[in-house]
Amino acid sequence: MRKENWMLWLLLLVSVSRLGAQEKKDLTGYVDPLIGTAHCRWFHFAPGASPFGMAKPGPSTDGSYGNPNGWEAVGYDYRHTSIEGFPNFHEFQVGGVVLMPTKGTLVTVPGKLDDVQSGYRSAFDRAEEKATAGYYAVTLKRYGIRAEVTSTERVAFQRFTFPQGTDSHILFDIGNKQGESGEVKDARVYLTPDGRIEGYVITLPSYVQKYQAGAEVAMYFSAVLDKQPSAHGTFRGTEQTPGAKEITGKGAGLYLTFDTKANEAVTVRLGLSYTSIENARGNLQAEAANLAFDAARQQNHQKWNDYLGRITVSGGSQADLTKFYTGLYHAVLGRGLASDVNGAYPKNTGGNGQIPLNAQGKPVHNHYNTDAVWGAFWNLTPLWALVYPEYYSDFVSSQLLVYNDAGWLGDGIANSKYVSGVGTNFVSLVMAGAYNYGIRDFDVNKAYEAALKNEIGFENRPEGAGKDDVERFRKYGYVDHIDPAPGQWCFSGSHTLEYSFSAFAVAQWAKKLGKKDDYKTLLKMSNSWKNIFDPATKYVRPRRADGQFVDNFNPTEPWRGFQEGNAGQYSFYVPHDPKGLISKIGKSEFNKRLDSIFTAAQKTTFGGGTTIDAFSGLSAPYNHGNQPCLQMPWMFNFSGKPHLTQKWVRAICNEFYGTEGIHGYGYGQDEDQGQLGAWYVLSAIGLFDVQGGAAAQPEMQIGSSLFDKVEIKLNKKYYKGDKIEIVTHNNAPANIYLHQPSFNGKKLKQNAIPFSLLTQGGTLEYQLTDKPAAL
Repeated sequence: MRKENWMLWLLLLVSVSRLGAQEKKDLTGYVDPLIGTAHCRWFHFAPGASPFGMAKPGPSTDGSYGNPNGWEAVGYDYRHTSIEGFPNFHEFQVGGVVLMPTKGTLVTVPGKLDDVQSGYRSAFDRAEEKATAGYYAVTLKRYGIRAEVTSTERVAFQRFTFPQGTDSHILFDIGNKQGESGEVKDARVYLTPDGRIEGYVITLPSYVQKYQAGAEVAMYFSAVLDKQPSAHGTFRGTEQTPGAKEITGKGAGLYLTFDTKANEAVTVRLGLSYTSIENARGNLQAEAANLAFDAARQQNHQKWNDYLGRITVSGGSQADLTKFYTGLYHAVLGRGLASDVNGAYPKNTGGNGQIPLNAQGKPVHNHYNTDAVWGAFWNLTPLWALVYPEYYSDFVSSQLLVYNDAGWLGDGIANSKYVSGVGTNFVSLVMAGAYNYGIRDFDVNKAYEAALKNEIGFENRPEGAGKDDVERFRKYGYVDHIDPAPGQWCFSGSHTLEYSFSAFAVAQWAKKLGKKDDYKTLLKMSNSWKNIFDPATKYVRPRRADGQFVDNFNPTEPWRGFQEGNAGQYSFYVPHDPKGLISKIGKSEFNKRLDSIFTAAQKTTFGGGTTIDAFSGLSAPYNHGNQPCLQMPWMFNFSGKPHLTQKWVRAICNEFYGTEGIHGYGYGQDEDQGQLGAWYVLSAIGLFDVQGGAAAQPEMQIGSSLFDKVEIKLNKKYYKGDKIEIVTHNNAPANIYLHQPSFNGKKLKQNAIPFSLLTQGGTLEYQLTDKPAAL
């Protein structure tokens, strides 16, 4: 071939390659981590994190304030105008290891929000702030410093670009509380002879002290800088010790001072660990020994695109796309790694454990921190099952580590320590759901043992395992109500419903495993919801030990027998037996009541209106900002009115969810590590499992999609199919009503599809119009 032809072909190949790269979407461009950051939880805003990562660097505006009860909004608030540092740990009840760049006179306390000059904090402009999946940057106006963060799974990267001067500083503020971490028990930070900054902080989070008194959470780090400091010292509060290389105890901190040229960058790589400084070094060596900041950022960017790219959508508005991929981002951001590259993990009972290694010397699974899984079965776990089954499998194995060490499952864990938070425990349902969805590459026998004990066990049950009233539940066939003293609670109604639901899930699992006696016991328990259904009012109603329903009953009154909700909301909490519930209420009354609930709820944005508070909708007829309600709009699919599911799900997607810092997930309500984001993702593509995997053969309820086309990549390790396509015909904002869907060309008999059929792969087609389908 002539040389000219070779050159032509080469140019053509380069052009095609560039075209392909341009056509491949950068899905992180739709992610806006700032959404919903007004009054958000500590773990909600960590833009530098990688998917399901341990290292979660991000800015803090008020993290040093802590919070009185361990759950309130703290960390980063969209309404604030100054930044006080960049913590590297952001997890439920876990936070710390803060860096802060400064310039000028050395100041070693963060200061107050209402007085920026009182400490080292700095004002910033939103116009100079960039937040996306895996990267954050901001200019600190007070110092003229550009701060950037990104990460690998266990290594945080922080890069600071300084102005010229001999007074550029980086503070390692280690020994002070951050976010939900609680008070500091001990800390240490030191400068090694080879220039590393290393240390730890041991904290006493409020929920750990409540549910596992005396336990603690430790965070370790080993940091390497790419520039030698000109000076160093330690500090504790305002007290500074120039030249010192080590300090221990509460409030411990260390500073480095640099001579910098104009626009000179200093990068800090921090290996992180929950087990030891040595393992923090090992994590740094394994993941980022020779990795520069820009390379780490690009690697993180690609990883986020890969995770987000498991679902690709087209069509819909820009707002729809932003809500969708931001929701998916939050579903993948939370509940991050708690084990090291070598498989070491923190044990519930203290000290460190070891995850078994495979033939290649890699851990056979990972360990994770997690907020409570209360409500996760209506959003996160079905999404994990469909899109991230390998993570779901890991999550189950992770929970079994706690069971093996402590003898009981924990609904929420921080460094394996119990942080139940809601006083119940749904891990057994999560495990049963994994098995029912077809995810079974974990220790099934051990998982079933743990799940059964979680449902029926009560002797020597620790408070952190939740469900401390299981004995009463089994004795009476419901949790008997006792009006508590002021400041205390009795969740007799909600616990009865929750225990019935989870017992049903484990019953189906027992039946599959041939555990006939367990099946009979659990199935009987699953019908206990009927024992608190009041036929006179047709509401679930707390009941006393003598069999009498509580007096002065008000269905809108929150907290009296119902966790974070009221009887009006919880009366629809029978996801495992919707037909039984509809029969007791009466189909006509069921539809009338449920429809009127959403008509009323729409006036307050399906929650607490514009009131910025996590609990603002607890007295409302429907409160999307909290877990007990999230199945309610999908219940019409069981009552002969599927068009009302389509109507109200679409309205919630459009109105409850926003694209702003203040109006994001409602108005300052409780996103709970991806739960509300995952709900949007599933609802926006028209798939939802009301039973959360509890059924022996799970089904996805079908609604209507916001998008013209959806493609879901399937994991071939778990499912037969390669992908699922959802094609929507006649899609338009006004066309919200679904007319008989089909799968692979065959009409479905109802607005539901078996999960096992769906994951064989194929095309699900929706025909939409602006009129409900004929009933």
